[in-house]
Amino acid sequence: MQSVYSFKLRGAYNKMAQLSDDEKAVGVITASAGNHAQGVAISAQKLGIRATIVMGQNTPSIKVNAVRDRGAKVVLHGDNYDEASQHANTLCEAQGLVYIPPYDDVDVIAGQGTIGMEIVNQHSEPLDAIFVPVGGGGLVAGVAAYVKYLHPQTKIIGVEAQGSNCLDVAMRAGRRVRLPIDQLDLFADGVSVAQIGKETFKVAKKYVDDVVVVNVDEICAAIKDVFEDTRCVAEPAGALAIAGMKRYVDAHPGMSHVVSIVSGANVNFDRLRHISERAEVGEAREAVLAVTIDEAKGSFLKFCRALGKRAITEFNYRCADAEQAHIYVGIGVKSKEDRMALVAQLESKGYRVFDMTENEAAKVHVRHMVGGHRGNPGSEMLFRFEFPERPGALLQFLSGLGVDWNISLFHYRNHGSAWGRVLVGFDAGAAERKQLQAYLQRIGYRFWSEQDNPAYDLFLR
Repeated sequence: MQSVYSFKLRGAYNKMAQLSDDEKAVGVITASAGNHAQGVAISAQKLGIRATIVMGQNTPSIKVNAVRDRGAKVVLHGDNYDEASQHANTLCEAQGLVYIPPYDDVDVIAGQGTIGMEIVNQHSEPLDAIFVPVGGGGLVAGVAAYVKYLHPQTKIIGVEAQGSNCLDVAMRAGRRVRLPIDQLDLFADGVSVAQIGKETFKVAKKYVDDVVVVNVDEICAAIKDVFEDTRCVAEPAGALAIAGMKRYVDAHPGMSHVVSIVSGANVNFDRLRHISERAEVGEAREAVLAVTIDEAKGSFLKFCRALGKRAITEFNYRCADAEQAHIYVGIGVKSKEDRMALVAQLESKGYRVFDMTENEAAKVHVRHMVGGHRGNPGSEMLFRFEFPERPGALLQFLSGLGVDWNISLFHYRNHGSAWGRVLVGFDAGAAERKQLQAYLQRIGYRFWSEQDNPAYDLFLR
């Protein structure tokens, strides 16, 4: 509901308002995935300070445009926050600018902590818990420092995205740990940070009671929850704490007064299709199954009858041979327990079932490819790739693959997210597999072999 659709304005303004006249005269610089950038840009606009913002090249355009619209100079560099931050520090030294940290600074932490002050002022009785999204840790440190001083019995629970859980790892290790940059998950780009801040960790390790780590499906379900309650659309990082609250409260019944901070709403519209696609699974309201049925007249009707009155959300199949067929089916369920009961029910009726609800390749790629042509039997190797998404990225990826190998299968979907995702089949027999693996390592893209993925065996081989 803020003018920059994020809490980040608080810390940025608090830091910049305290600069000396000389510091204001030379100008400021920062690196940001987008929300801190907007906070710095609007603060600079209000205070009459020249601002330069370094952002990753895969930053959603809605954030880039918002920063430019507020008069700041935007420099696009790197594929993640850490690369942008390194470049910003280089420019800072070269041009003599003042660096405005996005989280690892006591004045920034104090500015973010005003949210804790507002929560306490608006809720007269002590709360059981406050759930706070965590990236670099500025928000959780600020809220924790303020709330714990007044109400030490209130739990402060940080929530992180799977794949960028730098606070979770640090808390378990007892020290700050740097996650591999090339393995950071960027779906919740606003909290995709490789290492928790030095100053923020000092506060967090003392005052944060617990950390919850949630996956993409749970985040998507939380975005839907926020929309249904408020008709507002949160960005993935913005709905992170809602996802963590749902998981934590389910595991700790009896908590009656909790607050979850919705921290940002800067989401590209085209990302919503991916979010809506994953929300039902995240709410445990859809099961994605592979079921083997007889290849005979009436077999699908028989299968539907076995499901009873459950809603079928998706149905695809590919003929395996003259005797059997594999169905890719989405089925409405009420909970994870209901999903497990459904699988047991089908198996008791003689069906062979493979639960793909948590199978990433099956949900992202295979569901859209069922029925495609197969590669040569026994001579196809399947790999899933990810590369930083930006204009021209797919062409660059294809150029990197080169022409040394015949491609027998190729599937790409633009999810409006930070990563482009591709499923590729190579015409390569068993004798060539080591050579192909070595080749793929050299071209430098993140990849996973899906050769042994049951979804591939059932629908694409």
